[in-house]
Amino acid sequence: MNIMSRLILPLMRRLDPEVAHRIALDALHLGLGGVVRPGNDDPALSVRAMGLRFPNPIGMAAGFDKNAQVVRPLARSGFGFVEAGTVTPRPQPGNPQPRLFRLTQDRAIINRMGFNNQGIDRFAVRMARLHRVSSPRRAPAGARVPVGANLGINKTGADPERDYPMLVGRVKHYADYIVINLSSPNTPGLRDLLEASRLKGILDAISAAHPERPPLLVKLSPDIAHDDVPAVVEAAIAGGVQGLIVSNTTISRPAGLLGPHADETGGLSGRPLRALAQDMLARVAKVAAGRVALVACGGIETGADIVDRVRMGADLVQVYTAYVYEGPAILDRLKAETRRALRAHGFETLADARGTAL
Repeated sequence: MNIMSRLILPLMRRLDPEVAHRIALDALHLGLGGVVRPGNDDPALSVRAMGLRFPNPIGMAAGFDKNAQVVRPLARSGFGFVEAGTVTPRPQPGNPQPRLFRLTQDRAIINRMGFNNQGIDRFAVRMARLHRVSSPRRAPAGARVPVGANLGINKTGADPERDYPMLVGRVKHYADYIVINLSSPNTPGLRDLLEASRLKGILDAISAAHPERPPLLVKLSPDIAHDDVPAVVEAAIAGGVQGLIVSNTTISRPAGLLGPHADETGGLSGRPLRALAQDMLARVAKVAAGRVALVACGGIETGADIVDRVRMGADLVQVYTAYVYEGPAILDRLKAETRRALRAHGFETLADARGTAL
């Protein structure tokens, strides 16, 4: 167990969640997240998707590193890929505090952050610097993992058909993949952009402005009406995406939440999201039918969860809330549990398991 998980996390749990998050970023800056040697991951856990190679399937979800400040420390700690953002065209402070709440008894988090970030200018500078330092000519073999940029729009003055293509242009030379975030519940009107015709219009605007770009993904909401899922997935595929992330946080509140903050508004993540995210993944995978890569997110906290999502059609997974509760030490545990879960199902590799439950 590394220093951050053993010594720092128990102290941070006594602090305001947003203060604790800032301390976590500082700790990662100082190298306290641990270092996994390049090439140390089991080849059975490697994944090829969207023309990229991932040393393992576990990624850091967007929202943890909004400003691309700790991408390299996160990668060094053992993630198979790291997604920075969400970043918007202009800096914005986000919603008033308090806006981040732990539901410790439920192993969950509620947030209504509202895309607080420093804006695309500073984000792009950091991504460019990261790209130069981590280029294949400078990085040891296996030292680099794919890095994604998650893009959103400002709360005021937004024009999605203008803003998303502009944002793609700012990061396309530095990111290995790009995510269009249309599913956060904390920016008014954002989820309306997941309506099929509106989604297709945004994707067409991106394609017209950037016919050559890294793989493009759309992050979906777990709260999409079941009858709307086929139209949304088909619109995304028709718009040229290479992947879908399933899913973002939920505005629903499953019965039985124990945390005293369970009634706070915002997006719920963590263990209570698991069933909803699994159900949405199954629906999306059925419609997508292998035409695009799928990234599962929501309530993933064990190796069995990872193998279950892969068997349901996911190529990759992302974690956030479980990492907040356990710290970097969770990565070694997840990898070991994933290997055991594969063997228990009779699979040698993740590739063997993909889609077998469909």
